[in-house]
Amino acid sequence: MAHNDESSFYDKKRQLNLHTREGKGKFLKHICALSNSNPANNSYIVVGVEDHDNEIVGDDFFDDSRIQNLVNAFLENPPKIQYENVPFPNLPKDRVIGLVTIKPKNKTSYFKKGIHTILAKSVFMRRGSNSVPVEGTVEKNYQNTATVIGIENNSRNSIGYTLDGVIDFMNFRHKDMAPKYKVFKELFVICWAGIPKRVKDKTYLSRVDIELINEQIKLFYSALDEVIIEFDENSFTITEFVPLGLNDKTTYYPLEQQIIRFYDNGYYKIENKMLFEPPEFNRKMLHHIYNANIALLSKIQKGVSLSERENKDLENVPSTFMICYLNGFEDAKQKLIEAKSLLKAHQNPTVYVSFKEALRILRKMKYDRTIE
Repeated sequence: MAHNDESSFYDKKRQLNLHTREGKGKFLKHICALSNSNPANNSYIVVGVEDHDNEIVGDDFFDDSRIQNLVNAFLENPPKIQYENVPFPNLPKDRVIGLVTIKPKNKTSYFKKGIHTILAKSVFMRRGSNSVPVEGTVEKNYQNTATVIGIENNSRNSIGYTLDGVIDFMNFRHKDMAPKYKVFKELFVICWAGIPKRVKDKTYLSRVDIELINEQIKLFYSALDEVIIEFDENSFTITEFVPLGLNDKTTYYPLEQQIIRFYDNGYYKIENKMLFEPPEFNRKMLHHIYNANIALLSKIQKGVSLSERENKDLENVPSTFMICYLNGFEDAKQKLIEAKSLLKAHQNPTVYVSFKEALRILRKMKYDRTIE
């Protein structure tokens, strides 16, 4: 699909921007339009494709299964959607193609409340490759069904693809990280790799990559966070931890648990459970750190050279802003978002990686609760 032009059942995006109301509004508009225009077949949004030449460039791994909560919060008669991370051989291992599948629904979806420039009660349809507002009766389109079924049938996996995927994961992409694999129910193959790190009485894996090979789905990828992996004959459990702390004192807090359960009938189910309980810190100390972060960003904005210590402190700005926000500093999250361009342009790439990780955690927590 990535190499074809957009249509009434398919939209493509260079990336998703779900931490702004404008970005959420655009995403929801396309979900609404694709759902209404395809009442009898799946429709799709492919993320990580250049619009002008269809080049597959990839996007960051996006692990937020609670994206359905965002759709439910703003759309009446919301369709069921699924977000999958699809690895491609020609992409770096930290980049994937995002595949959003919108399940068919005969009832008309519309906005039950406004967001950005979209008003409540708005209805959208696909007209060719565009998502456009409509008024009055929505005409159902059943002409895409045969085309979509044909595309889906041609994309089915085979044992050859599965074996190639396992060999590629084990022998090429992660040969230096002691990769492992496990077969479930004689049907499903999970491969994983990571660098073990012993902290007190627990062993964590960092730089973790986990794939459900025969489904071509990347289950987990992180350049920073640590996970613990457990499995038996019927399930595979990923418990993600986030290191947080102040003044070089770090504690590992459980963030989220993902359990993949496998069944004898060739079916599997993924369950997600948010575990995170924000740590509380001394507010006087947080005030000092909050003001120091703002002063540090102001220096960068003015082009003032930073000392070696200040450059090191900059790596911690995203996580300390996040800690401040979780402890009642309501402006801290917005300050972090506004600093995106400064952190992205910094010569130390770790700074921007830390920014993306902090926003990822905050996004997870937000989708786990009521959407604002």
